[in-house]
Amino acid sequence: MAKILVVDDEKSIRDALSDILTEENYEVLTAEDGEAGWEKLENEKIDLVLCDIKMPKMDGMELLSKVSGEGLDIPFVMISAHGTIDTAVEATKKGAYDFIQKPPDLNRILLTVRNALESSKLTSETKVLRKKVSKGYEIIGESKGIHEVKETIEKVAPTEARVLINGENGTGKELVARWLHEKSARSKAPLVEVNCAAIPSELIESELFGHEKGSFTSAHKQRIGKFEQAHGGTLFLDEIGDMSLSAQAKVLRALQDKKITRVGGDKSINVDVRVLAATNKNLKKEIELGNFREDLYHRLSVMVITVPSLRDRKDDIELLTDYFLEQVAEDYGAAKKKIDSEAISQLQEYNWTGNIRELRNVVERLVIMSQDTITKEDVTKYVEA
Repeated sequence: MAKILVVDDEKSIRDALSDILTEENYEVLTAEDGEAGWEKLENEKIDLVLCDIKMPKMDGMELLSKVSGEGLDIPFVMISAHGTIDTAVEATKKGAYDFIQKPPDLNRILLTVRNALESSKLTSETKVLRKKVSKGYEIIGESKGIHEVKETIEKVAPTEARVLINGENGTGKELVARWLHEKSARSKAPLVEVNCAAIPSELIESELFGHEKGSFTSAHKQRIGKFEQAHGGTLFLDEIGDMSLSAQAKVLRALQDKKITRVGGDKSINVDVRVLAATNKNLKKEIELGNFREDLYHRLSVMVITVPSLRDRKDDIELLTDYFLEQVAEDYGAAKKKIDSEAISQLQEYNWTGNIRELRNVVERLVIMSQDTITKEDVTKYVEA
């Protein structure tokens, strides 16, 4: 049951709103001015405030400002007999959900209350989801190499610089791309990912730039490409070393002109994207072999971040293992298993050609196969050297 606070210096208004809201199964508290309202907000978990503007001691605008200043995320619906457009605009700028003139229409009040509570619920759920997602994409480690990666992300993310992320398979290049996006001014816009190695060369151009209906045999309808989907946000080109030379030429042109043309189309479309690219290949060697365009390489590599392999950061294995034990326990809905120091030492002896991805799989296997505490014997038995 949602708890609503009605703040108004007119007892008749407080009583009328309290009665109608109680009939709708809301729990209602009342206060005769802003100071009394603030006291209620300090001591109760309030879901919504209906607040008059003109009141003695502390008026509604002052209360709204105080709540915002304290970082309390509570929707306010302002009610006033002296309402003007300027007042409504000011209230909205200060964070009010809506503004209603007195005498309030009770049906309008109920509709606004329902909408405000639903909006607040969705906002809270989104924040929780974003926190869970962010937790699932943490960059774990305290080694020198990882510190350098994190420091570079902090410096580069707020800029518009294009970034080339180097590293072996399984090192976490996509995590670096995600954090570059999350810490940028584009974080509220989409991050669109394209795995260039997973798309056949004959389809990559359609995937990136879209196509018009009838532009080729199976083009039964118009398609919007990844560049357009990422407009205003970030485009992450994973495994760009596997992109065909013809697609490379079009990507280069898009980066130069900030425009794309759909396959089969003749109209130029403006695109505002920040491009991040990743590869497990040595692109300079690929340039020598004629497999990658040197001009595109220089366009993409304004900044270069190299993610170290797990072999080069074995001191992080203990932290990573603990993190994965917690993650697996959460996924399985079970208690987190312990691992003894000898087992950690044994894990640090392995080569880890699959890097972080391989370690995550190994930890899950150990959780399934071992008892409450994972031992050195378990590691020796269940991990392929």
